[in-house]
Amino acid sequence: MCGQNSVRSPLAAALAKHLFGRSLYIGSAGVMKGEIDPFVSAVLDEVGLENRRHRPQTLEELEENEGLGFDLVITLSPDAHHRALELTRTNAIAIEYWPTPDPTLATGNREQQLDAYRAVRDELEMRIRARFRAR
Repeated sequence: MCGQNSVRSPLAAALAKHLFGRSLYIGSAGVMKGEIDPFVSAVLDEVGLENRRHRPQTLEELEENEGLGFDLVITLSPDAHHRALELTRTNAIAIEYWPTPDPTLATGNREQQLDAYRAVRDELEMRIRARFRAR
């Protein structure tokens, strides 16, 4: 879960589904509904993954479409973390906060901006592998 479900959480979901999709149920949502970010698809394409079916959704939309039967919510931004903590009042859900930089704030030319997205992608992959490999 992140702020807009357009960059960090879709990257994490695509990576987690690729790495552990047969053993984990993975959903993705944001505090707000953002817009599809083409740089996300570009950096996933570089590692042989695709994100074309992703449609940004809010936590409320995820709950309506799939329910909130999750054991764990990993939050990637402060606003998502605060919103997820609210869920623990009425749901037995564990929350983990993985502070993750927002690559949309990167400046420079296209390649420099893509480097920021690549750094987030690679960091998320490392954290996902470390967190779930013992399952």
